[in-house]
Amino acid sequence: MDLQNLKPAEIEIKVLGPGCPKCKTLEKATLQAVAETGVKATVTKVDDIVEIMNYGVMTTPALAINGKVVVKGRVPSLDEIKSLITNK
Repeated sequence: MDLQNLKPAEIEIKVLGPGCPKCKTLEKATLQAVAETGVKATVTKVDDIVEIMNYGVMTTPALAINGKVVVKGRVPSLDEIKSLITNK
């Protein structure tokens, strides 16, 4: 196996929320956490209510990492977001 061609796994992060101020704060903090940790991640903002409900989320904002909701109904601290994305 050629180890030089292996790429680190990219994390898929979704910020779930319709666009309220807390949702925007979570999106900004998530992008900052990704930048500061250097984790390879794709951050997507999901504002479609039906798609948000498909995650089982009834209170926003919420954060989903690799398809699993890890925070909902609050904005976690920057340090908490960093911990969540580096331990995946």
